[in-house]
Amino acid sequence: MDLSTIIGIVASFALMIIAIMLGSPLILFIDPPSVVIVVGGTLGATLVHYPFKAVFGAMGVFKKAVFHKEIPPQEIIAQLIQFAAKARKEGILALESFLDEVKDPFFQKALQMAVDGQEAEAMKEMLDKEIEYIQERHESGADIFVAIGTYAPAMGMIGTLIGLVQMLQSMSDPSAIGPAMAVALLTTFYGAIIANIICLPIAGKLKNRSAEEVLSKTLIAEGMRCVLAGENPRLMEQKLHTFVAPNLRESNFKK
Repeated sequence: MDLSTIIGIVASFALMIIAIMLGSPLILFIDPPSVVIVVGGTLGATLVHYPFKAVFGAMGVFKKAVFHKEIPPQEIIAQLIQFAAKARKEGILALESFLDEVKDPFFQKALQMAVDGQEAEAMKEMLDKEIEYIQERHESGADIFVAIGTYAPAMGMIGTLIGLVQMLQSMSDPSAIGPAMAVALLTTFYGAIIANIICLPIAGKLKNRSAEEVLSKTLIAEGMRCVLAGENPRLMEQKLHTFVAPNLRESNFKK
């Protein structure tokens, strides 16, 4: 679980609620008509923009922002070096014993392709194509949250206009001015919260997660190509280190 996402959202709402309660009762900021306008309007606009399946599939993508287990690049490189050394000594078929140890489905697929006798360049091409499709799916999921974050404030402004119209029509009735003004202001408030505390930060986190996953899979694809090509493990390590930041480069060979 990614605690930074949970802590960030909870802290944002907690501090906002505390600030509200220091100056007024929280009940003043709860207005069902405003919620209906913003949430309903945002959902409707998003469904116009994206297919029904994609919108509700984005909830599954949301899990990546909260539940995520990152495999450090150093760990991937160390495992690839181990495979390269094993393959050079005992042959590529010796890697079959590692299939049950590899938990990542993409890594396991690459290892299985190598054991099955796939050519190095052909395997690399297939893995690179899969990485491209994975990246496209991730970008699509993040884009949906960006769209929701764009439409929510717009729906808030529409709600504000509705509230102002109702207020102006009720100027002769002072008791109706307050509820109309609440709708006018709270819809903008709700739209800003949905966009800036939930959707846009989640979209940013998903893009970061996508970049991390693409890096891991690129390391695997290039590393398995090197293993199949029979490259020297030391040279292979130096090549894979170019994919990661200098502070993350750890040698697997004793000096």
